[in-house]
Parts: sequence; structure tokens; C-alpha cells
Amino acid sequence: MAGSSHDRSLGYQVIAAYKLASAALLAALGFGIFRMMNKDLGEAVDHIVAQLKLDPDNRLIQTAMTAVTRLDRHQLKEIGAGTFFYAALSLVEGLGLLFRRSWAKYLTIIATGSLLPIEGYEVMKKFSAVRIAVLLGNLAIVIYLIFKVRQEHRMEAGHAPALASGADGSFEQGRS
Repeated sequence: MAGSSHDRSLGYQVIAAYKLASAALLAALGFGIFRMMNKDLGEAVDHIVAQLKLDPDNRLIQTAMTAVTRLDRHQLKEIGAGTFFYAALSLVEGLGLLFRRSWAKYLTIIATGSLLPIEGYEVMKKFSAVRIAVLLGNLAIVIYLIFKVRQEHRMEAGHAPALASGADGSFEQGRS
């Protein structure tokens, strides 16, 4: 039915699913990075390129292979740790939104919004469809959440039916 709590929470569920999928992918990437610690990166990259049937003579593949093979063990640890941190942050955001915690909206706005300038810079530095998609997706998330937070604050202020904030911090529509 229109206006039901299911309709109102669909946006949060979609964002939560996106954040949880991001967390899973980042965690897998982090594990992969740490598995590479004691291996010859050049051989590992050559193997991955061959398995994916990529053209090893392609300029982009060559650039990526060169960048990866220049990494030392310390840099790999830093990249792996950063990847796990970002995976954990995405997991917390996703679970918070999934379980409808009020703080999750604010955390997601701050965390996602703080990366927008970096993503914008990366798009300007090297234009690609993937970078544009990530930037636009994250921008849409931030705009949507800001809109919903402002809408909920107006409702709480008496401009619309009040939101009931449960003891568990949930943000469900109150029953009148």
C-alpha cells in the first residue's frame, strides 16, 4: 500500500545492500592483498592477466602491471589495512541502515560525503565510466539521505505525522 513503512524504507534497504556488497568485495580484496604478501607480485599479476584472458600488451594492463610490481611489502600492508578499514566502515553503514538505526544515516552521509571530493578529483584526473558511476552513485546516496533526514526532522517538528524513535534507535513511522 502507498505510504507504508515498506515503501519508505526501500531506499534505505537499497543503500544498505549496496554498502554490504561493497563491504564483501572490499573484504575479499583485502584478503587477496594479504595473500600476496609473500609472493612475487609480477608472477601473480601475469597469472591473473592470463586467467582473465586480458591482452598483456594493452597499454592499460601494462600500466597496472607496472604499478602493482613497484609496490613493496610495507605498501601492500598499508593498502590491505586501508581496504579492511573501508570494508568494516561499509559493513557498519550497511548493517546500521538495514536494522534502521538513526545513527547509520548520519554516518553514511558523513563517510560517503567525505569521499566525494576525492572521487571528483579522480574523475578529473582520469575520466572513466566506472569512476563516473561510482561518483554519481555515492552522490545520489548522500543527496537521498540528506533529503530523508531533513524530511524526518520536519515530521518530528510537527509539520507532518511524528516519527516514533524507539529505544533501539530505529526510525520507523509512528502509529497514530
